[in-house]
Amino acid sequence: CIVTESGLRIGEVRRVDSSLPQCVKLGSSEPIALHSDGDVVIGGFFPLHYVATDPQYSYKTKPEITSCSGFDLRAFRWMMTMVFAVEEINRNSSLLPGVKLGYRIMDSCDHVHTSLKVLFSLENTTEEIKRRESSTCLYYSPVPAVIGLASSSPTRAVAHTLGPFNIPLVSYFATCTCLTDKHLYPSFLRTVPSDLFQVRGLVQLVTFFGWFWVGTIGTTDDYSLYGIQAFSNLFGQQGGCVEFHLTISKSPTVAEIQQIADKLQSSTARVVVVFATEGQLLDLFSELTRRNVTGIQWIASEAWVTASRLASPNFHSLLEGTLGFSFPGVSIPGLKDFLLDVRPSPKPGMEFVNMFWEEQFGCGVEKPLCTGSEDLRYTYSSYSDVTKVRISYNVYKAVYAIAHALHTFLNCDSVGPSGGLCEKHSSFSNGEFLQHLKMVNFTNQFHENIYFDSNGEPVPLYDIINWQKDSTDKIRFIKVGSYDGSAPQTQQLHIVKNMILWTKGQLQVPVSQCSAPCPPGSRQATRQGEPKCCFDCLSCADGEISNQTGSTECIKCPEYFWSDKEKVKCVAGEEEFLSFNDTMGIILVAITLLGFILTTIITIVFHSFRYTPIVKANNSEISFLLLLSLKLCFLCCLVFIGQPSWWTCRLRQAAFGISFVLCLSCLLVKTIVVLLAFRTNVPGSRGRMLFGTFQQRILIICTTAPQICLCTGWVLGAPPFPFRNPNYQASTGKIVLECKEPWPSGFYLLLGYIGLLAFVCLLLAFLGRKLPDRFNEAKFITFSMLIFWAVWISFIPAYVSSPGNFSVAVEIFAILASSFGLLLCIFVPKCYIILLHPERNIKKGMTRKCWR
Repeated sequence: CIVTESGLRIGEVRRVDSSLPQCVKLGSSEPIALHSDGDVVIGGFFPLHYVATDPQYSYKTKPEITSCSGFDLRAFRWMMTMVFAVEEINRNSSLLPGVKLGYRIMDSCDHVHTSLKVLFSLENTTEEIKRRESSTCLYYSPVPAVIGLASSSPTRAVAHTLGPFNIPLVSYFATCTCLTDKHLYPSFLRTVPSDLFQVRGLVQLVTFFGWFWVGTIGTTDDYSLYGIQAFSNLFGQQGGCVEFHLTISKSPTVAEIQQIADKLQSSTARVVVVFATEGQLLDLFSELTRRNVTGIQWIASEAWVTASRLASPNFHSLLEGTLGFSFPGVSIPGLKDFLLDVRPSPKPGMEFVNMFWEEQFGCGVEKPLCTGSEDLRYTYSSYSDVTKVRISYNVYKAVYAIAHALHTFLNCDSVGPSGGLCEKHSSFSNGEFLQHLKMVNFTNQFHENIYFDSNGEPVPLYDIINWQKDSTDKIRFIKVGSYDGSAPQTQQLHIVKNMILWTKGQLQVPVSQCSAPCPPGSRQATRQGEPKCCFDCLSCADGEISNQTGSTECIKCPEYFWSDKEKVKCVAGEEEFLSFNDTMGIILVAITLLGFILTTIITIVFHSFRYTPIVKANNSEISFLLLLSLKLCFLCCLVFIGQPSWWTCRLRQAAFGISFVLCLSCLLVKTIVVLLAFRTNVPGSRGRMLFGTFQQRILIICTTAPQICLCTGWVLGAPPFPFRNPNYQASTGKIVLECKEPWPSGFYLLLGYIGLLAFVCLLLAFLGRKLPDRFNEAKFITFSMLIFWAVWISFIPAYVSSPGNFSVAVEIFAILASSFGLLLCIFVPKCYIILLHPERNIKKGMTRKCWR
């Protein structure tokens, strides 16, 4: 059957034909309920038992009442808190004046099927109430609201059933994010925040302590599935890894529990996040305690973080130091005395109290009989511990929220013929009361503003609880921080670290990692096929640093900076250039000065013997100009040494190019003169007349002028400039100071013109190589040009391939080698005759061989 507007209710079967017998209700046994009559009756569902068997239907016999086991003392306290709140409201003349609140509370057994069954039973009880006669009461109204449930899966089933009828369901403990969907659950509200905020807080909590390698444990219900999934996704976005997810089935076997325990023992993750209720964790924690497992840092969801049953001495070694989120706790005045005044009774409706009494004192069937004289004041359990109640406070707020909504719905503030009492003729059938409940807004005696947002949820506030042993060796739930989900993200989490005691009572934060964080100077390299939290540490490459522990990437140093030896900071790159103080620089300077001094000495010798035949025969004017150009060639090497500057960069290549062209121009003239000198001995030759001193000077000027123009245009149009070259930094860490040539073609044109003149000189000298020895200067020019060509042909590839300041050294070496080649091949033989064999330095000696 289904519930209809005509009054047909679930649990009844009516035949359409009125002539047939009337409907007979199936299942005469109704679920047990704790109830109290009133003008308005509020429903309540609590998981007084946490184990329920799945029903088996044959559809042939009357269904039996589902049996439940495992009495939960804490859930019984939640139920009695609802009773306490209702009675407190009934004593309050300012809230719902003239209206008595009643209640009908049932056991959901924390199971979907049982929850739906008691829901239908709750609605069907109104049929009996309808038979009562009253003109001033609200007996004709159905249950206007239901408080419940604890777990998310049963809550979803009940909320989905009540939604189409606009009957509010106010939960005190169902936190699944799935219940936020107002399309599926339009009449659902709760006084507990959604798991969405708890998950965000848990992720912030574990990352705050540097835990990025954790495990998770959950169950098969919606609360756990949605919570674990949301946590894993958000945790992964923050760089965390979940090593394992273990699932506890609804009725786990011994083998399943042992398999989960084996995984926990072998795991490298020392931090485990658990989304489950205390009843679902008992078997697992009992097995871990039996194995004496310690050293696991448990992160508890709000479902079990204040579960006194798990705080018993049996679990101290396992669960000491547990950290988790809980709802803010308060001390409700009068609640403890009310709870301690509870007494068993054989009267109908007292079955739950009797069950509690038997569980609390261990009496009953097959045990010592309960006398009823036992005193709760001498016991300590999760029922009597009301120092800071949390879930009970959520129940308390839910009752008061419904009462305040009823207050406005029944117009209790209006003044009329009834003297300001509430209007009792209001109907709850059109869903108007649901709207009043959604709009409720009041401040309770604890100065907390109670209201529901657009999703029917309260402000997300949590306490961070730490399980600590006190001086009596009992576990206490100590507040060590808080979390406000409505605050800006950077201000949500507040933790007092020095108040926390960790697993096994340690003061140091536990470490949970697959791989130790990489030290500064290295980076993480993920292992193939493994989570990103499992990695190897690789040293940063040259020119890169990592200055933080656990860096995933190395940072490249800025331009002109280099990594230090430890690869933890960038330092200014060491500037390198061919310095006068370097060993190579000193050697090159010494060779340069040697060449200059030697050239100067030869110049002095030639000048002293300028009237001797051997000097005159070799065209003394051209010889002196050649010696001058060689001095310039030697001296230009000094411009290449030292730190590049604006003027040295412009001068070095121009000085080198012009000096060498002047030198080669002189050699070209000398070669032509030698060839023409011998041609004048041939009758009728006019070469000597056509190539006199004036023509020789013109030729030198004409061959030197193109190089001067080229160098001038180069320096003026695209001049070289000082440049800090970082290209060598990647291998040496040094910055080479050099002269940057914006027009590289200019240098090769300069070399090309020098090569052209050298080739012409070599060609002409080669043609005159067989002239008589005494006057055969062409032979020495040939040798010098061969040396010149050998040097400069090898120079080009060496120059291009030499790194840094070595390229400058190669160019200086080429200049010195070719200059010494010219100096030694052309002038040393003549100095040898002048100084060591003066008898041969006469005109007759110079011409003897010619006339032989």
